[in-house]
Amino acid sequence: MLRSITHIFWLGTKELRAVLGDAMMVFLILFVFIGMVYAQATSMPENVNNASIAIVDEDNSALSRQIASAFQPPFFQTPQQIGIEALDDGLDQNRFIFALVIPRDFEADLRKGSQPEIQVQIDATAMLQAGLGDGYIQTILNDEITRHLNRNDEETALSVEIVTRLAFNPNGEQEWFSALTGILDFLSVVTIMLTGAALIREREHGTIEHLMVMPLTAFEIAAAKIWANGLIIICAFSLSMLLVVEGVLGVPVAGSRLLLLGGTTLYLFAASAIGVLLGTVARSMAQFALLLLMSVIPMLMLSGGLTPIESQPDLVQPFTWLLPSRHFMAFAQAVVFRGAGVDIVWPELVIMAGLGATYLSGSLLLFRRSLSIA
Repeated sequence: MLRSITHIFWLGTKELRAVLGDAMMVFLILFVFIGMVYAQATSMPENVNNASIAIVDEDNSALSRQIASAFQPPFFQTPQQIGIEALDDGLDQNRFIFALVIPRDFEADLRKGSQPEIQVQIDATAMLQAGLGDGYIQTILNDEITRHLNRNDEETALSVEIVTRLAFNPNGEQEWFSALTGILDFLSVVTIMLTGAALIREREHGTIEHLMVMPLTAFEIAAAKIWANGLIIICAFSLSMLLVVEGVLGVPVAGSRLLLLGGTTLYLFAASAIGVLLGTVARSMAQFALLLLMSVIPMLMLSGGLTPIESQPDLVQPFTWLLPSRHFMAFAQAVVFRGAGVDIVWPELVIMAGLGATYLSGSLLLFRRSLSIA
């Protein structure tokens, strides 16, 4: 037993030197967990944010000016007042995403009981902002027209008043959720890639023959690569959580950081086992890259980070139980946002450990056959 632990330790240090000795690899890992996590958290808002808008005001009435003043930051930029002749060129040249055309005598026609139309043109190449902004504009127009015609700010009394309170994220900060999803995505990609590529690198560099003649078992070789690459990733994860998630983005961690680190370690074990499995099956780096795409994309899409598990097709939901990413996402959200303890998240921890052991056992069966080690 002691000899096996010694073999795993020294093989792991060899792997550490191979990765840390590659300056470009170290830079890429740091860039992914710092730069890419920040970019993913801040570049995909679910709300309209600082959208550019232009207004063609042919009415020039009190109502049209009131409508223009209603488009304010942070949802919209200050509206650009343009002429009708500049409308098409502005959209073509991407100077603004939304354009409102308020027709002549708009306010007068409203007061006569007519139903004049406001034309809204949208640059749909900005797909996310365009889709959400349409609803924002309709709401603003309806509110301002109603307020102006009634000449007061009173709201219609409803029989039921809905009071919304947001739990665990009271301001509805999308960055909080996106940051955690981004870390899960990059944990999965980098862990599987490093671990699997380590096996492929041994094969392509010819050092696999050295391992085959040494008194090593398949478990010792796989375990060494798992702990070495896992140590690198867990350090990058901790740095990302400290500097980016909590530091720059200001995401509060409600639960135990030690528990979060322990659960992440279990997830890295499961993800590394998948990497070993893919690295054993693949015979070249090109094959491994294809297998990586086929494995990682479903793990990310079905983890619950992009869409809740309950919103996914009924046929797909049972298969998500086989993905450690699903259980890690549930675990991380519970600890970070809701302050859950071990008494609540222990099922996810057990499932991640079980999945990791299952994938590792399967990879060892193929690994022994691949290396011809008994």
